[in-house]
Amino acid sequence: MTHPIQSASGPTEQLLAHTTDILELQEKILTRKRQLRRLYGTGYGALTSALTIYVATISTWRTVDLAKANRIAIPLTVLCAIAYGILLAMEKDRSDRKSVRKLELELEIAEERRLLQASLLGVPVTQRQFSYKDSLPRELGKLRTEAQYYRRIHNAFQSIIIMGSLGTTTAASLAETPSYLKWVTVGLSFSVGVAAGFTGYFKYRERSFYLQQTADAIEQHATAFELGIPPYTGEENENLSKLTKEVENLRVEQRKREQQLDQPHEGRDGTV
Repeated sequence: MTHPIQSASGPTEQLLAHTTDILELQEKILTRKRQLRRLYGTGYGALTSALTIYVATISTWRTVDLAKANRIAIPLTVLCAIAYGILLAMEKDRSDRKSVRKLELELEIAEERRLLQASLLGVPVTQRQFSYKDSLPRELGKLRTEAQYYRRIHNAFQSIIIMGSLGTTTAASLAETPSYLKWVTVGLSFSVGVAAGFTGYFKYRERSFYLQQTADAIEQHATAFELGIPPYTGEENENLSKLTKEVENLRVEQRKREQQLDQPHEGRDGTV
């Protein structure tokens, strides 16, 4: 940590040091995600491009001349591979290399430490509720990020299912299917099966929907509190307490939905 707790000279300074650590960890998480996104993006891009060139060349061998397209695709693939190699070397030489999950765990621990320090200072409940309200934008951002993540996975698998199904049907409907197209058909069928299986088991669409629904409901309550519209038309302390209660109920409901989605079909149906 940049600001060790032992160096703080008093309870208030310790609380500020905890807050500083939390802000620094949030920035580290964002930076780490960008680093990994660049690393994996260049790696997957190079691999996908190489496979695409290979499949296109084999599929159109002696029928279509792809020389002009390959003059552009091959250098781009090589550049992607070089960028991936450079980023991978930088990743290995990084002294502070940590996973996003570990940084998020450190962030949770830092937030718990700040709460414990606040309780030692005897901060009134009203002020803690105000702090809770101020943390809602970050909670909304986290929920929406997770919802977008699951939505992207679902859309990717659905695209594989749609294009794979059409490609398999087209390749199989040819009167004289060349040997290389048979392997393409097998690969497409396998991809469709894997995508359909993952989509059905992990339920990415439902996870994205519930996360977005929870985020929208929390934002609705936060906006109603700020504007003083029903149900937040009473005194400020009363409205703040009501907001805290409503948001916590929504978070509990979201956790219950996630637990339900993690259960097998038999458990959700109430059968064994």
